[in-house]
Amino acid sequence: MKVRDIGEQGLLKILQRFCPPDVIGDDAAVLITEPDKSLVVTTDVLVDKVHFSEITTSPEDAGWRAVAANLSDLAAMGASPLGITVGLGLPGDIEVDWVERLYCGMSECLQKYSALIVGGDLVRAPVTTISITAFGQAHPQNIIRRHTASVGDAIVVTGVHGASRAGLELLLHPEVGQYLSEVEKQTLIKAHQRPQPRLDILPIIEKIVNKSTVSGMDSSDGLADAILQICRASNVGALIEWQKIPIPQVFKSWLDKAQAIEYTLYGGEDFELVLCLPLYGALRLVQEIPGTAVIGTITSNLQVVVHDNSEKIPDQVLTLDRGFQHF
Repeated sequence: MKVRDIGEQGLLKILQRFCPPDVIGDDAAVLITEPDKSLVVTTDVLVDKVHFSEITTSPEDAGWRAVAANLSDLAAMGASPLGITVGLGLPGDIEVDWVERLYCGMSECLQKYSALIVGGDLVRAPVTTISITAFGQAHPQNIIRRHTASVGDAIVVTGVHGASRAGLELLLHPEVGQYLSEVEKQTLIKAHQRPQPRLDILPIIEKIVNKSTVSGMDSSDGLADAILQICRASNVGALIEWQKIPIPQVFKSWLDKAQAIEYTLYGGEDFELVLCLPLYGALRLVQEIPGTAVIGTITSNLQVVVHDNSEKIPDQVLTLDRGFQHF
C-alpha cells in the first residue's frame, strides 16, 4: 500500500495513533506549562513547486507566506505569537541572496506582532523546503477548539474567500485578467502573496465573547475544508447561505458562477478564521470587525450543505475530496 493510495486524510489517521488524543486534532497543539498559561505549538512545511515558485512568489513573499501560515494557526487557536524556529532544506547551488531575502520576508511578517526568529536548523536537500514551528501563548480557558461547535451556533467568517486563489490564477495565467483594472489585479495578487493572519481578531473576541463558547479554525485549506473539519470534529452539520459568503466584488463580473464557487469554497490560502458561536456573540463580532459575516448555522444533520436563496444553483453538499490534497 502506497501513501498515494490512502491519501492525506488516510495517512493522518494512521499517524495520529502515535499522539495523545487530547493534544491533536486542532490547528496547533496545546501544552499546559503553568496553571494560567498554555504553550501553543504549530508546524507548517512549504516546498518549492508545491507551495511557492519563482513564477508566483518572490523570496520575500515566500518568507512572509511561510510565517503567515503558522501565525494563522495560532490565531485559530486563540493564541498570541511568541516566536518561531526555521528549518531550511536547501540545494547547494541556491544563491545566498535568495536566502537572505527569504528571511527578510519572514522578519517583516513577524515585526507586526513583536515575535522573533529564535533558532532552527539547516540541511542540504534536493528541493528547497521551509519548515517553520511557531510558538504562542494563551490562557487555558481561552483556547479555541474545533470540536466544541453546537447545534444552533452561527458560523462566522472574518473576511472574503477566493481572493488568494484568484491571485494565484492571475500570476500563473496573466491573460485571464485582461479585463480587470490594475488595482483589481494587484489586490487579488497581494491576497495570495501577502496574506494577513487574523491575530487582530483575538482581542475583540476576548472583549465581547467568552472564548469557551467559540469553536473554530483557519481557512488556509479552503472555506469548505474548514467548515467540514469543524463539523466532523464536533459531530454536527451545517447549512451555509451562498449569498452571505463575502467574496471579492470583482468575481461577480469576472468569473462565471462555477468558477466563483470553486475559488470561494475550495481555493484555500485566504487565512481567514471560521468561527462557530451563539448568534448574539456572532452579531457583536460582525458589528465590531469590518468584513466579518454570518454565513450559516450549525445543524444536527451531519451534512454540510450550501444553499442558494436565489435558487440559481442547486444545493451543494460539501466534501473534503474537492479541496487541495497532498496525495
